[in-house]
Formats: sequence, C-alpha cells, structure tokens
Amino acid sequence: MFSETQLLKGILEGCILGILSREETYWYKIVELLVLAGFNANEATVYPILLRLQGQGYLRTEKRPSQLGPDRKYYALTPDGQSYYELFQSTWETLK
Repeated sequence: MFSETQLLKGILEGCILGILSREETYWYKIVELLVLAGFNANEATVYPILLRLQGQGYLRTEKRPSQLGPDRKYYALTPDGQSYYELFQSTWETLK
C-alpha cells in the first residue's frame, strides 16, 4: 500500500519547485498559490519542505523588506535546484 501523506509530500515538493522555477517568492505566497491550485496546503506543510530543499542546496534565500511588517525571506532555485526540478518533471511525466 502507498502512503497518501508521502505521495502528497512528493507532489507538493515538485509543485514548490515549479513555482520557484517561475519566480522568486516568499513562503506564504507559495502556500497561497498551492491553495489556489486546489492543494490542502498550509504553512506547517510547506515550511518544512522549504527547509529541507534549502538544506539540500536546491534553494537559496534572501531577506527583503516588506511594506506590511518584518522582512520577508524570499526563496529561489539554485542551479542544482533547477536540475532537481527538471528531474522531478521528467519522473512525473513517466509516472502519470
């Protein structure tokens, strides 16, 4: 039997990489985009994925001023992150 939680985590990881392949953005905006796409995502789901991807060297971060409060941490793909996203896309195409 497969684990629905693990499957969702893997798909969310790929979606996060896809979002960041198009634009640098902050984590809450990523959550909003995932929810708009129909995922049951929240901060507690997305933030650990971002931390893990950053720890693996797939993301870089930069703090930027925000007009609405404290500085925001923006995420962007590193070159390794772009390669990892391309691998995810290729694997996803094969699986679906």
